[in-house]
Amino acid sequence: MKLHRRAKTCPNSRLLLCRRIEAEGWSLTEAAEAAGVSDRTASKWLARYRREGEAGLEDRSSAPHRQPGRTPENRVAAIAALRRLRFTGEEIATSLGMALSTVSGVLREIGLGKLSRLEPPEPANRYERQRPGELIHIDVKKLGRIGHKGAGHRVSGKRQGTRSRGAGWEFVHVCVDDATRLAYIEVLSDERAITAIGFLRRAVRFYRAHGVAVERLMTDNGNAYRSTAHAIACKALAIRHIRTRPYRPRTNGKAERFIRTLLGGWAYGAIYRSSSERSSALSGWLDHYNFRRPHGSLSHKPPGARLAELNNVVGAYI
Repeated sequence: MKLHRRAKTCPNSRLLLCRRIEAEGWSLTEAAEAAGVSDRTASKWLARYRREGEAGLEDRSSAPHRQPGRTPENRVAAIAALRRLRFTGEEIATSLGMALSTVSGVLREIGLGKLSRLEPPEPANRYERQRPGELIHIDVKKLGRIGHKGAGHRVSGKRQGTRSRGAGWEFVHVCVDDATRLAYIEVLSDERAITAIGFLRRAVRFYRAHGVAVERLMTDNGNAYRSTAHAIACKALAIRHIRTRPYRPRTNGKAERFIRTLLGGWAYGAIYRSSSERSSALSGWLDHYNFRRPHGSLSHKPPGARLAELNNVVGAYI
């Protein structure tokens, strides 16, 4: 049962009101005043109680019994059938000779207001590699530089007059190991192929320093990752390069999710006076993420602890 948000009574208090009048001899006015309602409201609940018993004290729909202007059911069925043929609202209205506002209202009511509702929800694509370095994910996030005007609208709350024209962009290159979520990040000036190759080499060096040999790399289909130079660099590093499906960023979901965590914890998690100050804070945040921050998908252990566990397992088999 769903009560009206402003209702002063509920079925139990209505039953108490009726019993005070029927069994205890209270007057209608006294019972209404005690319940905090008008005499008219108390009379309505008493009449329902006498006619239907306790069932009459439940809330009822406020919709009218008759709705002469309601769209006929056969018309609703026709609208739904055309929608399932991927007709737009305008096309349905033209085909059936109806007002677009009426068609739009019917589509919202039957849950087909968006064409995407016609497609079944895409199943979750969850996977996790077993060995550290078996697959790493790389992605790039573009961040606006902090100019001379200081913090932007995320801090000030003002969208007008806070944009630093000409301040430009910074490119945050991120790398996450699939099995352990151990991450490596750099803030660079662009996302060209030569920059992406340099970042990849330094990332491989970082993982090697932690005892991880990188075998595969997953990226999106950006120009830098489709270049011949990048392919040659991957071959020289003995890394197999895998690209995501076009228009499916969820394929590289671990990097996408890590970027959300990165933005909330580092980029937008504090107030910075300049881009250099923001970049300086990155190493401390990354160390906290890798070795102290509990990770929900790792049984609330930091990536560093997961790396140690997997290395011990691999060492035991060797």
